[in-house]
Amino acid sequence: MHDLVIRNARIFDGLANDPVEGSIGVKDGRIAEVGDDVGGARDTVDAHGLALAPGIVDIHTHFDAQLTWDPWATPSVSLGVTTVVMGNCGFTIAPCRERDRDRTLRNLTHVEGMSLEALMAGVDWDFETYPQYLDMLERKGMVPNVASFVGHSSVRTWALGGEASDRAATETEVAEMKRLVIEAMEAGAIGFATSTLEQHNGEAGIPMPSRLADEHEMLELTGALGEVGKGVFMLTKGMTSTIPWLESIAANNGRPVNIAAMFIDPNDPERVFREIAEIGEARGRGRELWAQVGCFPLGMEFQLRHPYPLEAFLAWQPAILAEGSQAFLDVLRDPEFRVALKAEASTATVPNRFSYHSFETLTVMEATCDKHAAYVGRRVADMAREQGKDPFDWLLDFALDDGLDALLDCKLFNTDEDRVKDLLRHPHATLGLSDAGAHLSFLCDAGFGLHLLGHWSRERADIALPRAVQSVTSRVADAYRIKDRGRLVPGACADLLLFDPDTVGRGEKVRVQDLPAGATRVHTPATGVHGVWVNGARVVDEAGPIDGAGTPGNLLRDFAD
Repeated sequence: MHDLVIRNARIFDGLANDPVEGSIGVKDGRIAEVGDDVGGARDTVDAHGLALAPGIVDIHTHFDAQLTWDPWATPSVSLGVTTVVMGNCGFTIAPCRERDRDRTLRNLTHVEGMSLEALMAGVDWDFETYPQYLDMLERKGMVPNVASFVGHSSVRTWALGGEASDRAATETEVAEMKRLVIEAMEAGAIGFATSTLEQHNGEAGIPMPSRLADEHEMLELTGALGEVGKGVFMLTKGMTSTIPWLESIAANNGRPVNIAAMFIDPNDPERVFREIAEIGEARGRGRELWAQVGCFPLGMEFQLRHPYPLEAFLAWQPAILAEGSQAFLDVLRDPEFRVALKAEASTATVPNRFSYHSFETLTVMEATCDKHAAYVGRRVADMAREQGKDPFDWLLDFALDDGLDALLDCKLFNTDEDRVKDLLRHPHATLGLSDAGAHLSFLCDAGFGLHLLGHWSRERADIALPRAVQSVTSRVADAYRIKDRGRLVPGACADLLLFDPDTVGRGEKVRVQDLPAGATRVHTPATGVHGVWVNGARVVDEAGPIDGAGTPGNLLRDFAD
């Protein structure tokens, strides 16, 4: 007798095979049988011909803080995700000494666009070390399965304290960081994550700690994975992190390297393809490098009082330092500030940053005063051309003319879908970059898997549905060495997604208020999802998350070599 049988399903196995009509039997949280007649069960669900696939595996999330107060990892589970990997870019909250808590949260507020009030009110600090953090999460319980990177910025802050963003580490400090990485790997981390991206800045525009690491530090910390013989190295790369250098890391430690963020950048649309070609050459030499790609145009909502996309500019630093004061307006008015901003925006050598191309999609969504009502729904580039202004001048003049709190929306990267499809279908690509758990006031890309199934497979027909399912299930699970997930075969964990291929996708953006301290976030509800099961337990039905579903998720600590 099975615990659960789902009958009359169109079964997509997650391995890119054609779907088959049949049933699945689940026993003790695992798939026990797949076939025409799998016998009886204590609980039977009739799928009525809907698609049954493995649950989505999201390899790029930032739920490290949120999971300490929200076991659901909202909203990912409702969007078909059954396994999340967090700690990406090295932006974690563990390890963390008590003295560094405030600094850690303030940095997350800036680099990941998180609400400081929500973090201050919500984070449970019942830990200091990384093993203690994992133990706490396991005690609390979780709805999805969770895997966690040990983060470079956190181990650097532990070793260097207040100087983590100021200088290179000493030999003694590097040795301490390496000890922390090995300790984390032995406790169950999925790997080591870092960022060298120039746009990754913390409070007051200071670089995130990982950006201060020299080559010796990087080789030692990534080398720790080779010493323990397991783990994935995940990096969000900046200009200095070349593919040949990352190949040398893979050659040194023998571990997979997953490289984010591989976008189509309008400022240099061929860059990503040049780099993927280099990845292919490295793979030909036996180095397992992966390009982490996304299926959305990367965009966000923001206000000019705190313009996250612009804060990546070095020239914006004076504005960051003056935020919240009258001096902020003086900076925006300063002609020299504007000249420096325009010059930097015209430089094509900096990847994945706001540029003049961005103004073509930058739109005024909401105005806060009547005199700007005519701007709503219009693009900044068009209005600047009409008024004979440089787009930066138009934007900053708008801010000074009572526009600081107007709501703007822009799409920065991946706007040319005919080129994005080439990334999504590339044999060396892993699909992620949802950033779920971060940038909550700007965007919600947690539904990336549903978007792939709906937009890219059904609407555009660029990816056959079996292949699309594989892209967000077994392919990424295997690349990240996650055992027994992402496939519907006997013995695999029973993480399941029941959906209607004719309607699956994500709905229109809405703003909800469900974060600690009353903070709001952007949400895109699921469409076409009829059920989600984690380790055989149903947590979502046609109406959404099920009250009282419990916490069936596992903290994943054991990964394939």
